[in-house]
Amino acid sequence: MAFFTILLSLCGLPTLYLVGALILRKFSDSRFKSLHGCLDPPALPQRERIIGLDLLKDGAAAVKAKTSLEGAVRRIASTGNTFSNTVVGLNIITTIDPTNIQTVLAHKFNEYDLGGRIYAWGPLVGKGVFTSDGPEWAHRRAVLRPNFNRQQISSLDMFERHFSHLLALLPQDASTIDLQKLFFSMTLDSATEFLFGQSVGAQGAGQGSEADRFQTAFDYAQHQMPDRNRLGIMNLLVPNAKFNAACKVVHAWADTYIEQWLKDRNHDKKENSSSEATKYFCLEQIADEIQDPKQLRDEMLNVLLAGRDTTAGLLSNTFHVLSRHPDVWTKLKVEVDTLQGKLPTYEDLKSLKYLKCVLNEVLRLYPPVPTNARYSKVNTVLPTGGGPTRTSPVFVSAGSIVVFSIYALHRRHDIYGPTAEAFNPERWAADSPDGPLRPGWGFIPFSGGPRICVGQQYALTEASYTVIRMCQIFKEVQSRDHGPWREGLGLTLCSGQGTKVGLVPV
Repeated sequence: MAFFTILLSLCGLPTLYLVGALILRKFSDSRFKSLHGCLDPPALPQRERIIGLDLLKDGAAAVKAKTSLEGAVRRIASTGNTFSNTVVGLNIITTIDPTNIQTVLAHKFNEYDLGGRIYAWGPLVGKGVFTSDGPEWAHRRAVLRPNFNRQQISSLDMFERHFSHLLALLPQDASTIDLQKLFFSMTLDSATEFLFGQSVGAQGAGQGSEADRFQTAFDYAQHQMPDRNRLGIMNLLVPNAKFNAACKVVHAWADTYIEQWLKDRNHDKKENSSSEATKYFCLEQIADEIQDPKQLRDEMLNVLLAGRDTTAGLLSNTFHVLSRHPDVWTKLKVEVDTLQGKLPTYEDLKSLKYLKCVLNEVLRLYPPVPTNARYSKVNTVLPTGGGPTRTSPVFVSAGSIVVFSIYALHRRHDIYGPTAEAFNPERWAADSPDGPLRPGWGFIPFSGGPRICVGQQYALTEASYTVIRMCQIFKEVQSRDHGPWREGLGLTLCSGQGTKVGLVPV
């Protein structure tokens, strides 16, 4: 009898410890909230606040219907700019308040991290600038950043070369073509050349070719990212043979180029080669800091994953709206005609003000990363969104997720006016009736704070160059898809229906 009494006592100890820890945490959280004057934000209606099964099912249905972003806009409109909910036991705070977003991304940057992103992205890209935190991240970013300064991206020969390959694939009889598919191939070619020194050659690649296999595998892997982001660490328990196979194809391609380049470099050093300077590419520059071939691969694939899709999505959405707004296309062509048909220089890209307005408006309505999140490492506070007036500080407990919908933020009527849902590049013009728009943290298409996109100028340069060249060659861009725009969510945002247009030559 004594044995069973001791056994029951021992079995009860873990339970008592857990209950005691929960009570202590509850008490500590309550004191923290009181000390900082925190009040709860409105709660998103849900049937139960443990698993959140109804929210999970609704979210899955919205993703399938390609309406998840608009669903977020509706939830925020009905609940508030900052609200809370619970999914699989996790406390989630969603906000589109610029002050709160600035706090998370900048003012209290060190109190948040990426959470389980490494489990979602790691099998494809390993450890790199987009999957690391803390000092490790800071070092990786410092190594990469010099590769994206003006000196490195202002030479436009590479963009012209890959644009000419795109042009060869465009019909000259105004027949229907899906530009989005072609833009993804073009930006893959330019990005791989910029990063590895050699293009994969995706444009016009034959089915089953090495380039086709690489692009197919890369596209499949990155389109798995939304689901993998939602699973986080649970990815370790959910086998995905097709995803793993795609990752192996991508790795094999990258390893081949890196190994060959390292071999050539070592041979040149051994022979004391003094060959003339070759074209600039990222791999050559960062190899002075990183010698391990796998780490070189991880760094290159991190940048490729984000950089290629950002530009392709921006171009696809730009021509989606231009095909439906012939007045904007005409005005853009008038501005581009000031170049008198010559190839644009980097200075020309910066001087075309209306082009910048157009791209800003596309980035506003269709931000490359429409939803983002950070995980709190400690108990912390958002400055606003709580209480009856929704202006009190909000408590963020350690382990909570703060989600911000950039897609919904960019549609706030109090920032962009009653026509916030409409495409109107003129709202960005210096001579706009309301003056030049300066939304501050209400406009963050490339994120903000220390983790602001390192390659944003590269993306804007390639997008600007491509739009100018299309204006110089084609008289009209006619829409061939008259249905509503639908989201295409991979790692970044594109058009879920493609960009089907007819191009009328000059």
